[in-house]
Amino acid sequence: MRRLRTIVLTAAVTALLAGPALAERGSDGQLNILYWQAASTMNPFLSGGTKDIEAASLVLEPLAHYDESGNMVPVLVTEIPTIENGGVSEDLMSITWKLNPDIVWSDGTPLTAHDVVFSGDYCLDPDAGCNALSYFTDVASIEAVDDHTVKITFSVPKPFPYGPFVGSTAPVIQKAQFADCLGVKAQECTDQNFAPIGTGPFKVTEFRANDVVTLEANENYRDSDKPAFSSVVFKGGGDAASAARAVLETGEYDYAWNLQVEPEILDQMAQAGKGVIVTSFGTSVERLMVNQTNPDPALGDDRSVYLDGTNPHPFLTDPAVARALSLAIDRQVLVDVGYGAAGQPGCNVLPAPAIYASDANNECLTQDVDQANKILDDAGWARGSDGIREKDGVRLSILYQTSTNSVRQGTQALIKQMWEDIGVETELRNIDAAVFFGGDPASPDTYNKFYADIEMYTNNFDGTDPEKYMANWACNEIPGPSNSWLGNNIQRSCSGDYDALVEQMAQTGSLEDRAALAREMNDMIVQNYWMIPLIWRGDVSAHSTTLDGVRMNSWDSELWNVADWSRAE
Repeated sequence: MRRLRTIVLTAAVTALLAGPALAERGSDGQLNILYWQAASTMNPFLSGGTKDIEAASLVLEPLAHYDESGNMVPVLVTEIPTIENGGVSEDLMSITWKLNPDIVWSDGTPLTAHDVVFSGDYCLDPDAGCNALSYFTDVASIEAVDDHTVKITFSVPKPFPYGPFVGSTAPVIQKAQFADCLGVKAQECTDQNFAPIGTGPFKVTEFRANDVVTLEANENYRDSDKPAFSSVVFKGGGDAASAARAVLETGEYDYAWNLQVEPEILDQMAQAGKGVIVTSFGTSVERLMVNQTNPDPALGDDRSVYLDGTNPHPFLTDPAVARALSLAIDRQVLVDVGYGAAGQPGCNVLPAPAIYASDANNECLTQDVDQANKILDDAGWARGSDGIREKDGVRLSILYQTSTNSVRQGTQALIKQMWEDIGVETELRNIDAAVFFGGDPASPDTYNKFYADIEMYTNNFDGTDPEKYMANWACNEIPGPSNSWLGNNIQRSCSGDYDALVEQMAQTGSLEDRAALAREMNDMIVQNYWMIPLIWRGDVSAHSTTLDGVRMNSWDSELWNVADWSRAE
């Protein structure tokens, strides 16, 4: 196994992450936060809702957060464990965390390793229905070596052992408070779930489910100058447009989350000058899936079936055609019309974290219709009398499908026009999202069946490690009748070289080596045109012009550094 290496923060970086200096705890009064989906619990172990996880992050903390760049940042511990510092075992079977001995709960009692062990037991209880259970995959045991040392042992080698207790979805809860809430009793502990005792900058004073949470500064928070705000109102309800208006136009709120609003409307609101739009980018990429198999209805049961490579697409397996299709697209126009601040042109299937992002595919950033036409001419695809190209009796006529969505239909229409300029005929089709993304093996209209030449949607992955994500496109993931069309390799590409990279990454511990392998897999996908990335999609929120310290984050809670927020002078 190769060695695992990750970022160890220097004192200078730690100081930078601390944000601006604050004069005095509570000196900036009340902070007003608006999430247009209201919190229903303050226990993220019992809900997968983003609004619940992020509300709880004001109070509960993990051992480490992800910062806005996807790097791990120590929270309740002294450093991030690695092989180099002895925190991760050489065989990748265990990770040992050292707690900061000076941290106490909001009730003044000390945080100990026994709280961490209990939190793991709480989630791993088979009767608990823990939302964060996937974060504890392959955990064999969690033990307190001493009061401030926790060792997590895995049942298999874990090249990336940072699942448990990293990020706001899997925080540490207080053993003393939740001791009687294990298993089937978890949901019954209303007082605990609505007002957990935490180590974070705030503590709950009142919780009204599906309405509003009020909080006050934690007087026992580890930094005596933080938080700057004495109280928080976390309000829920309404819709994205009204939430945006409450920050950008009226100034009634300081922060509004998840503004799924047309870009021109947001820009108009922002002209009022009371707020600013902030965007962060995770791993979401709107892309064209390029069918590597033949979707001809005349093939019957063999339609869009891989058949060990004997059923190739009649023209999309020609790299000249696929490259020309990509070069003909003006991605900036797609962003300007449909996404605004929530998108940017993208050339990678794996765009982030930054260490995984390849710089080998930037050709797609510049539309080049002349070059696209030349590529097709040189490859022998000649225009017919109607302007549509053909070769050896095969016509460049594409059925292009996606889910029903106004932005996606706008994107389809624009791309159709762009492809007309290079002699490609395009038929557009949209399918109700519930059907398109449904799993009914009998339906001909699911994205898994892929009864089209091109289809478009967004894909992404949780967390910051892409190993499982990149493995989705191994040969054994191809959907077909034998697996009820449930594989993840939607485009039906199959390469022994790609599979070898997948296997190698599963056995590689060094973060730098893992990143190099992931970039190589990304480049193989993009440069073989199995997929054509279009838009790197971001998350959009807004905050008041009077609010300082916000560092928008797609890898963790958007409120992950709320202790550093302050009122602008």
